[in-house]
Amino acid sequence: MMKKMAGIAACAVLLQAGVVLAENRAETITFAPYVGGYTFQGDQELETAPAYGFRLGYNLTDNWALEGIIDYVNTEGKKNSGIGDNQEMIRYGGDLLYNFMPKSNLVPYLAAGFGGFNFNDSKAKAIFNYGGGLKWFMTDNVALRGDVRGLNYSMNDETYTNVEYTLGLHIAVGAPKPAPKPVEVAPVVLAPAPVDSDGDGVIDERDNCPGTPKGVRVSADGCPLDSDKDGVYDYLDNCPGTPVGVKVDAKGCPLDSDKDGVYDYLDNCPGTPLGVKVDAKGCPLDSDGDGVYDYLDKCPGTPKGVKVDQDGCAPKVVESTTQKAAPVATRVALKVQFDTGKSVIKQQYYEELKAVGDALNQDKTIKGTIEGYTDNVGNDRLNQQLSQRRANAVRDYIIKNFKVDANRLSAKGFGEANPVADNATAAGRALNRRIEAVFE
Repeated sequence: MMKKMAGIAACAVLLQAGVVLAENRAETITFAPYVGGYTFQGDQELETAPAYGFRLGYNLTDNWALEGIIDYVNTEGKKNSGIGDNQEMIRYGGDLLYNFMPKSNLVPYLAAGFGGFNFNDSKAKAIFNYGGGLKWFMTDNVALRGDVRGLNYSMNDETYTNVEYTLGLHIAVGAPKPAPKPVEVAPVVLAPAPVDSDGDGVIDERDNCPGTPKGVRVSADGCPLDSDKDGVYDYLDNCPGTPVGVKVDAKGCPLDSDKDGVYDYLDNCPGTPLGVKVDAKGCPLDSDGDGVYDYLDKCPGTPKGVKVDQDGCAPKVVESTTQKAAPVATRVALKVQFDTGKSVIKQQYYEELKAVGDALNQDKTIKGTIEGYTDNVGNDRLNQQLSQRRANAVRDYIIKNFKVDANRLSAKGFGEANPVADNATAAGRALNRRIEAVFE
């Protein structure tokens, strides 16, 4: 694809010496071959791939045009996605274009269209596109054309938005050259005396912010000062000195999206439920230090060092009433987190897993199941597969590193089932992305 793009750019350089006054003319037939790239929405688990296509169009007027389109993409599944290579997509349909400044060499445009596509050998599906681009006329009839489109379609009960970006040629044929425009001689106009209507010390013709209130300090272009560069003028800013790049409200104060009293740029725990008490870093309080926030802790006051479940409660101990007690199931929430879409265990969780391995080696009668869970973001089937891979990774790590009999430990993925917190918040989703172990 890069060689083809370079070839188009070389043609542009060769043609530049012959550039004349060109334009987008009515009643012309257009041909537009192109190459570019096609990026799939992330949860489709498909790699970005080259795109090739061709447009055939007709200019109804200088501004309005119709185009038919066909293009081709060949991609492959991402690593560990379970999707194979050689995934083919053919798209076809029609577009309506509106050209701005059609009488100039540079003609920007907007476009929208509708059509269909076939993915591998699947049944044709409807697809809608929208976007725009720019035509640079290097001769009367030949332009270099760049185009960016968003593409919306539904597949497997999911709606996706992909992006296609292309570069190619735009060739127009069939219409006579326009007559040269008459040369207009501008009348001589005497410049008026400088005026400073708002009295800020900058004359009106140089004032980019007319109507500034009297007494407000302004810059050389007549605009009120914004010392902290947050987009709110100093005389309206209730929170001066905001760090550069921090989003602010209309009064110039940093945003506090979850209303916990800690600005977003200082908040280490965004999405805290309304009314929950937080510390200076914006995180919910954990008074007994058991790793479960107070507002989720059903057993407050747990002694330090005692391991608890996701509700903040220590596992119940069942005393034997006979010489041989029946097996007792104990559920433990393991503090193991994964990167989005990954199943690789980070080194920081090795100590957590060592405690499990040591416990299994101390009592050879214990058997268990490693359970994997996800939040509800993304495709149900992919979440199920991801939770199984994560459960397998934890089981395999314990068996390999602590010499545990493989028959004593199994793995099961439950996807987004059995949430322990509300998936409507970021904090709740973080709690649902978990590993649990059930031992007997």
